[in-house]
This record gives sequence, structure tokens and C-alpha cells, in this order.
Amino acid sequence: MKILITHNRYRHAGGEDSVMEDELDLLRSHGHEVRTLSRDNLAIENNNRLGIGVSAIWSASAGKEVAELCRSFQPDVLHSHNTFPLLSPSIYWAAAKAGVPVVQTLHNFRLMCANAMFTRQGKTCEQCLGKLPWRGVVNQCYRESTVESLALVAMLGVHRAMGSYQHKVTRYIALNQFCRNKFIEGGLPADRICIKPNFSPDPQPSQLPRSGVLFVGRLTAEKGLATLLEAATLAQQRITVIGVGPMAADCIAHPLIDYRGQLSRAEVLDAMQRASCLVVPSIWYENMPRTVVEAFACGLPVIASRIGALAEMVEHGRTGLLFDTGVASSLAQCLQSLTGAQATLATWSAAARATYEQHYTAGASHTQLVRIYEEAIAAMKQAPGG
Repeated sequence: MKILITHNRYRHAGGEDSVMEDELDLLRSHGHEVRTLSRDNLAIENNNRLGIGVSAIWSASAGKEVAELCRSFQPDVLHSHNTFPLLSPSIYWAAAKAGVPVVQTLHNFRLMCANAMFTRQGKTCEQCLGKLPWRGVVNQCYRESTVESLALVAMLGVHRAMGSYQHKVTRYIALNQFCRNKFIEGGLPADRICIKPNFSPDPQPSQLPRSGVLFVGRLTAEKGLATLLEAATLAQQRITVIGVGPMAADCIAHPLIDYRGQLSRAEVLDAMQRASCLVVPSIWYENMPRTVVEAFACGLPVIASRIGALAEMVEHGRTGLLFDTGVASSLAQCLQSLTGAQATLATWSAAARATYEQHYTAGASHTQLVRIYEEAIAAMKQAPGG
């Protein structure tokens, strides 16, 4: 196939950027011809807020570039990962005008929620689900800014009214059933939402001896860092923390935290192959944390919050444990229950690896992607004027 991939990169590279890059490499490795159109949020620092707001609603330049690529490259499908704020849904319209089906991966809840996470003040918040998220402006839910929140909500309002999300995207990709259900609740057409989880290249689990508890991720409130630090104290459990973010100082100051900062992907995978379990204490609806997929690939059991997709990904008592979201004592009990439980951890390790091999391999992801592309192409041909 000939595939055009579009993506608006984040200022601080994260899981979505990595997923896009992995899928790009995956498609090329299978012989597909792939071109990319990208924007980088680092460019925002050199632009005025009004200009960014206008671009978020309708980027004439991005639409023009997509139209030109559709003419010159003639892709079979356009696969979008993130349009906000520098690409905008104008690219959907340009592709549709050229007769090119659009596939949009839903990495977060941006189309339903101004902060993309359904959280506010450290708690789950679904006030805007199924409604125009005007409360996100009042509460400054995007970057704690009224102006930037207004630009985002205006973009959602305009394109809901124009039918961009209902009619110009041929297929959506949700990462799991929980997220698919939320998007349907939020108003996206159910018949256009497919499920395809993220994948991880196979690191081939090692036979190194395992010990210790590991956390990998952004050091932010929604990732449950406060719960993690309190649980470490309650359980008197040392925890290795890999990542950067505003709560790094809290980790450095904690006597039971071995803070290692930001590491390369290879170094993270090495740490996963040496640890006994990974802790994912998030307090928001994680769509599909890359760390869980990588942990399973490494045969690493996961202790996770019983919330959103995490409760779907981690099978309690088989591939790890689930604890009450935001409750440090519940996490502490899980950590304490695994002290000396090497046989149990070994069994869960094997189950985690088996789960990876069944659901999250590169081969499975390629097969699913091609099927979704083929469905989108067929749907575009069957549409009026297709």
C-alpha cells in the first residue's frame, strides 16, 4: 500500500510519538510505501497565541500540503495520529476531497475532553463527556490557560458542527474496548471505531535474575506519583523510578526511591528484564500505556490501578495485581504480598509474556493495521461519490 502518515509531535516526546514511529517502521519493513507530514509543537514558542488558535481550528497550510501529497503521492489511505494544534482537521477535508480515506488513531480523549484525560483536580471528571466541553474553558483544563482552552474547545465545536468527526474520518482506531465505549458515549459513530492495541518490538526476555519494583513514566500527578511515594513508605519498599517531570524533586527527596531520571529505550527494557514487577499507579483513564505492553514483552508482571483500560489489560492474579485507584494502602498491600513470592512472580512472568505474544506483537499489529486500511478503502469506495 501507499500510506500517508500525519502527526503533530508533542513538545516533550511521549508515548504517542513513539507509537507513530514504531508503526512507521513496521509498515516500511513490510514493503509499504510510506510518506509523512508532521508538525512539531516546539514551533509554538515562536508564534503568537492568536495564530496558533486559528491554526488549531483550520490550518490552511496543512490542508494545502495534504491536497498536494494526495495529488503527487496518490496514497491509498491517510493515517492520522494527532492533529492538534498545528495540523487541524482541515487535513481530513483535503483527503476526503481527493477521495483518500482517513484513519485516525485515538491515542487520548482530546475529542471529548479539553485536557484529554478526563481528570480534574486529581480526580476522574466526565462532566464534558457527550457534550461540548465548554467547562474546560471555565476550568482552564488545557495547559491551565483560558485562551488555549478556548482555542481547543472552539476547534471541537466548529468541527462537530461541520461534521468533520462524523463524516470525514473513515475509520477510528481505539486502543481497547474500554476506550471504544467511551468514544461511543462521547458521540463518535460506533460503526467506524475499530480496536487495535499498541504493540512493542520483541526484546526477547532474558534469563537474568529478577529483583526489585520498577516505575517508568512521566513524573506527573495523573500518573499517580503521590500514591506511589506514599505506598513506598507504608510498605517500606524500595522502588526504582525512571522518568522526568514536575514531580522529579519529590522522587529524589524520598528515602526509598532510587531515581534514575530519563533513560534510553534500550536501558528501560534492560531495567524491565531485571525487575520483579512494574507499578502503574495512574489515576486517569490510560488509553494504553506503552510501558505495560513493553513490560509484558519482557515477561514483567504489572501492579496497576483498577481504572479504565488498565483493568482490562492486567489480569488480576494472572499477569499481575490490581489495586484501588489512588489508595496508597491498597498498593502497599500488593507490594507486601509479593515479598518473597518468587514462584508466584515467575508464574505471572510467563503469563505476561504469553499475553504479549497473543496480543501485542509487531506481526499482529501489522495484520490489524492492514485490515483497518482495507476496510477504510472499501468504505470510501462505497460512499456516495466514491
